[in-house]
Amino acid sequence: MESLQKLIHQLIDSGELISATLSQRRKRDPEGFTKVVIKPVELKKSLYYQFAYHYSNKVTHENIPAAEVERPLMELFEETMRQGLLCTADADYQILISKKYKVSILTKTATKTQADLNHNRKKRYILDEGEPVPFLVELGIMNENGKVLAKKYDKFRQINRFLEMVQDILPALPEGRELTIVDFGCGKSYLTFALYHYLNIQQRRPLRIVGLDLKADVIEHCSQLAERLHYDKLRFLVGDIADYNELDQVDMVVTLHACDTATDAALEKAVRWGASAILSVPCCQHELFAQVQNDELSPLLSHGILKERFSALATDAIRARLLDLMGYRTQLLEFIDMEHTPKNILIRAVKGSAGDQATLWQEYTVFRNMLSANPYLENACRDLLPQAAETSKA
Repeated sequence: MESLQKLIHQLIDSGELISATLSQRRKRDPEGFTKVVIKPVELKKSLYYQFAYHYSNKVTHENIPAAEVERPLMELFEETMRQGLLCTADADYQILISKKYKVSILTKTATKTQADLNHNRKKRYILDEGEPVPFLVELGIMNENGKVLAKKYDKFRQINRFLEMVQDILPALPEGRELTIVDFGCGKSYLTFALYHYLNIQQRRPLRIVGLDLKADVIEHCSQLAERLHYDKLRFLVGDIADYNELDQVDMVVTLHACDTATDAALEKAVRWGASAILSVPCCQHELFAQVQNDELSPLLSHGILKERFSALATDAIRARLLDLMGYRTQLLEFIDMEHTPKNILIRAVKGSAGDQATLWQEYTVFRNMLSANPYLENACRDLLPQAAETSKA
């Protein structure tokens, strides 16, 4: 092992190692990794080596500082793996280790040219870093040179993730006329401003957006910012979702983190307006928590934290299926990483057929009845659901 240790030290110390692949486990382990791929990466302006452990059904990663990488790499050869391929720009080194730990090192023609130190290739955002975006500067996410402030990077990614979801549904929005969009519970309106900038300034779509929230001070601040930015077709109003009746037709409805059944009230409004697209991130789904009952699920429902999470997931499943039944194709998507917030599911619905209505209705009613649920959205939209047609026939 001494010759192998010497080679590894030389390649790491000189920075020559472009990649390493370790394979052939010494002892079979159905649950263990079968291969380890190692490459240098730059993290926070420091050199690390990323270890990717390949299992039968997953890959896990570990990033180790360059100064500490020799020991774990050697331990893999000493304890677990019998073969390896270490690649540099000058040569490849094939490592073969016998059952009695005899090491053979074969030098071969180089197959690699240069290491890519990017941990992840730079992601191209819709609103890219380095180019000042006026509303992001005003909201304190970017400085005047277009650099995203460190403490606001999560918000920057969230905004871009939202715009990616909007970008996907652009074909569903009407063309050749002004779009009307309503953002219920807009709050500080990071995403409302992003939506206006993306659609009106980048995509050059004529539109008007109304942001609605209950907090008068927040609405006043957003109104002043819209005026400074000359977003002439962006208007903010103080009001409640259920009471808003100013418009007869809306093309797109956004509702982010509206609490409990306020989300359902917004979804009902969207459906009755005939909105072409709906984007909703629900929050605080308490309604079903108080209703759900099922003896077969008692091992789950008897634990408060599990019942809460299950109820939230079931609530969004009910909402999605009801939207499918009312003329939409619905997807449930991850909005942002779970590490930032557990409220990370976005309901995205666009006009279109989701399948056979009778089958969808049967599946929905079986699920609803299994949970003993009495959903707000079903009751609010009863006249729009297949059962309304059944009732009229009777």
